Amino acid sequence: MTALDALHTYFGYDEFRPMQQEIISSVLAGNDTLALLPTGGGKSLCFQVPTLVMADNDPQGEGLCLVITPLIALMKDQVANLRSRNILAAAIYTGMSREEQRVVFDNCLYGPYRFLYVSPERLESEEFLKRVVQLPICMIAVDEAHCISQWGYDFRPSYLRIAEIRNVLSVPVLALTATATPEVVDDIQQQLGFARPNVFRTSFARPNLHYVVRRTEDKQQQLLHILQRVPGSAIVYVRNRKRTRELAELINSQQPTANSQWPMAEYYHAGLPASERNARQQAWKEGETRVMVCTNAFGMGIDKPDVRLVIHYDMPDSLEAYFQEAGRAGRDGEPAWCVLFVAPRDTAVVKQRVGNNYPPCEEVERVYQLLCDYLTIGLGSGRDATFAIDVEQFCADMHLPLLTTYAALQLLTNAGYISYTDEQDLQPRVRILLDKEDLYHLDESPFQERLLSALMRRYSGIFTDPQFIHLPRLAEDMSSTEFAVNSSLVALAKQHIIRYIPAQRVSMVHFPAPRQNEVHLSPAVYADRKQVFEQKLQDMLQYAANDHYCRSQLMLGYFGEQDAPLCGACDVCIGNKKREIDNPPSS
Repeated sequence: MTALDALHTYFGYDEFRPMQQEIISSVLAGNDTLALLPTGGGKSLCFQVPTLVMADNDPQGEGLCLVITPLIALMKDQVANLRSRNILAAAIYTGMSREEQRVVFDNCLYGPYRFLYVSPERLESEEFLKRVVQLPICMIAVDEAHCISQWGYDFRPSYLRIAEIRNVLSVPVLALTATATPEVVDDIQQQLGFARPNVFRTSFARPNLHYVVRRTEDKQQQLLHILQRVPGSAIVYVRNRKRTRELAELINSQQPTANSQWPMAEYYHAGLPASERNARQQAWKEGETRVMVCTNAFGMGIDKPDVRLVIHYDMPDSLEAYFQEAGRAGRDGEPAWCVLFVAPRDTAVVKQRVGNNYPPCEEVERVYQLLCDYLTIGLGSGRDATFAIDVEQFCADMHLPLLTTYAALQLLTNAGYISYTDEQDLQPRVRILLDKEDLYHLDESPFQERLLSALMRRYSGIFTDPQFIHLPRLAEDMSSTEFAVNSSLVALAKQHIIRYIPAQRVSMVHFPAPRQNEVHLSPAVYADRKQVFEQKLQDMLQYAANDHYCRSQLMLGYFGEQDAPLCGACDVCIGNKKREIDNPPSS
């Protein structure tokens, strides 16, 4: 099977996008490869196609790609998409029980699985490292590869463990990113242990995108004005959850709703239940909702081609983040607008983020010790312990400021003292309270009896500890619906036969090491990263203040493209006359 055969057979395409075939050929030749492709440039096919080719051409029919990505929602989406194409794929992420992880490993070891998606934090688990070397891995794909560089805008120390896995597996690695400066490009290859430099890149230029900075003292009025002038699907990015709802309500209050079944605007953030987030995302993708007001939790992995407008109501922390989020506009090649709002006080507000994101080291240590006290972890104990935690409640109980506490948890994660995972969907848990002998004498309904049998069969430790359960799988075992299974579990809990903890959205804290007497934040974790953060904020402020240079040229130069042509479409190129955004051409 050739790469083109795999592309057509599995994905239904007859030709590759620019640079895809060259990247795939490099990987198939066994070369370590770094691919710089813009958002929406088809990065996933660059590791999916060569994996399928290697497996098809292997004498034993073996071939598994280890995909490392920090985006749990994206890995779930890609696993579902691959399975819909009859390609076996699985994922391991925080919140899965040991039993569920064991099943995934066994499936990948003994079954014809082709893709195993894992979060970078899994690489810090000794148990994971023991199992992963047993798998028939043919390549490693590193998504969001800029996270491995301390000079990148989203450095994650757990990415540094990838080099250790490479030493054991001896397979080619494909690193992928849509945002990397020349300095980060070099650092990625060094940190991943490339045998030689090997970079493929396409131009990040998007001629159909019109970049605009709108300076205003009234962002709400400008938001409504631009939404009225520019038709089509839109995204509005803000920095806090409360504002997502406030602006969605503001937009809807300006629109006639009597003849409309669907709201014009909806809001989205990571704190919403998964069912609501999925429903709102789907409605927006299908055009039933026009405007999505959201935090940066929205948009990763979403390839909606006809987004005509992306507005940043608040200034992002870096040009990398802005370029990636704004780049969700106009993927169909038609004209689209990327607008950044700037108010007079925004410079001061942005500079405050340095202190919010890098609180004093003494405050970071205080959060660590209070967290250990809160979770009743004694000095020298707690290794490998994992806890669900409500951070807002923790802050309220311990009289801590919320914003800097979140930052402290991230710094402690980067330093290796804890592994903090922000809110995610935690599967329901069940523990059977009675022993087996007592269960035989119960007078349950036939359905409840079958359900208890299924629970005992699937989850061996269910009599001693609450076990994470998979409702869809149980419903399949019972030839029933998730609703019926859930209702029966609730009924059994009311009868004190089981303890049932429904699915919930929680944050998780894992302690890879025992509680320490003091916290030390190395320069790589604190001082150096703080300096990088300050510089990236300054670059973002300079972009916003620019009135003299083509905005597209500025951004492309930041990413190493020094000879990019004038875009002719940004507000600077057209002389700040605002006509492009206030009177957009019909298209």
